[in-house]
Amino acid sequence: MTDLKKTKIKICGLTRICDIDSVNESLPDYIGFVFTPSRREITFNQAVVLKYHLSDKIKSVGIFTDSSFEIIMQAVNSNIIDMVQLHGNEDEDYIKSLKNITNIPVIKAIRANNAEDILRWNNSISDYLLLDNGKGGTGNMFDWSLTSVCSKEFFLAGGINQNNIKKALELNPYCIDISSGAETCGIKDNLKIQMLTEITHTYQKFKEHP
Repeated sequence: MTDLKKTKIKICGLTRICDIDSVNESLPDYIGFVFTPSRREITFNQAVVLKYHLSDKIKSVGIFTDSSFEIIMQAVNSNIIDMVQLHGNEDEDYIKSLKNITNIPVIKAIRANNAEDILRWNNSISDYLLLDNGKGGTGNMFDWSLTSVCSKEFFLAGGINQNNIKKALELNPYCIDISSGAETCGIKDNLKIQMLTEITHTYQKFKEHP
């Protein structure tokens, strides 16, 4: 099980320069660029500009769904992303082939509808799992008690916001992954980003020095 003090935070679905300004101020550990059909989808050209302005203290994650290796490697070789997050039907053969052509970490997102959904991925070659509700970005929670059967380091996603983030942190994920919970009316909210990041950082410090 992951050590409590290592819990990190990711703000996903950034689309604007002002979003980058917000995270540069709050310094979450990760941010996410969405390259799959979504209201938060951006192009590689947009991502180049956003990454240019992003603090080098923050790692960028590219979100893909059943994409070709060529598309993913275009983002990797352009230094747009530091990690790959797979949100489609990618299987172990796909992940193995991807890891053979890139040395950056791979996150496999799975729909945590029941314990079996998680158990069958515990031996995955992916570096991390991302446990989520549905296809992701829904703003809805799944049954968080299911995280107890996950033996890999995992990102916890799905409906996390300022009202339940402390409960999420108590589940000891590798990383808290937030998208809609950091928004107001579908737009990233600087104050919410600051609050969520500060709660996570404070929690980490408390666990290190109770």
